[in-house]
Amino acid sequence: MNSRPSTRTATRRNPLARLLSDHYAQGTVTEVDMVTATMVRVRIHSEEVPNWDYTPGQHVRVQINDPLSLYGIFRPGETLRTYTIWDRSVEKCEFELRAHLYGGDGIGLSWLRNVAVGDELTYWGPQGDFAVKNAQFHLFAVEETGACGIAPLLRELPAQAQVYGVIESASPDDEPPVPGPHRLGRAYRGTASAASSEVLLAAVKQLDLPTDGGAAYLVGEARTCQAIRSHLLNDRGWDRKAIIVKPFWTPGKRGLHH
Repeated sequence: MNSRPSTRTATRRNPLARLLSDHYAQGTVTEVDMVTATMVRVRIHSEEVPNWDYTPGQHVRVQINDPLSLYGIFRPGETLRTYTIWDRSVEKCEFELRAHLYGGDGIGLSWLRNVAVGDELTYWGPQGDFAVKNAQFHLFAVEETGACGIAPLLRELPAQAQVYGVIESASPDDEPPVPGPHRLGRAYRGTASAASSEVLLAAVKQLDLPTDGGAAYLVGEARTCQAIRSHLLNDRGWDRKAIIVKPFWTPGKRGLHH
């Protein structure tokens, strides 16, 4: 079990913690398993879940190292990692996180690879303004990390909504599942990098989309998202305000999202 001090203990010891105590809470890991060969599922019990002011698409920030400690103050980028709330149960006081285990050695990946049932954790949130927009149709373009981010939005959309999109993965074995009645196209990059992905961009270019009134949700690797955004703006004439870009990661940078 995690030996990190409880929120109550930390609040007593640190005046900053006392000042910010309304913004974080405690949880206990109740389930951990693999959804695909590269996607992990973490279920967390927290008594605060029924009190959340929550909108599907929001995230929590899991505390890996205390941001209010001396270490955290000098190394703020090595304290918290952000994960979209895949689902929640008010009745059970639980919420679920899912994340893609890509290659790397960051603190978030280390936590995901080692988290176990019974671990206690501190989380901040829910936070964020990522949510379903009011639109005539919806376009999603993501890879494995982004699939975790759009799941709550797909669940929110009614069956009669017009939904288009592509989910890229390395192979069919790595296809991330998504909830709801809508089925997005699939694209496979093989051994190619997910960064600056030509595969996902090409798949979006091939989509037969309505000409007006859409909302786009581009989630995942930052450079790929920007390339698709440029395509929508320059080749299809989209309004900038209709495109949401949510970068989760990019080579050489840590902590963009998870």
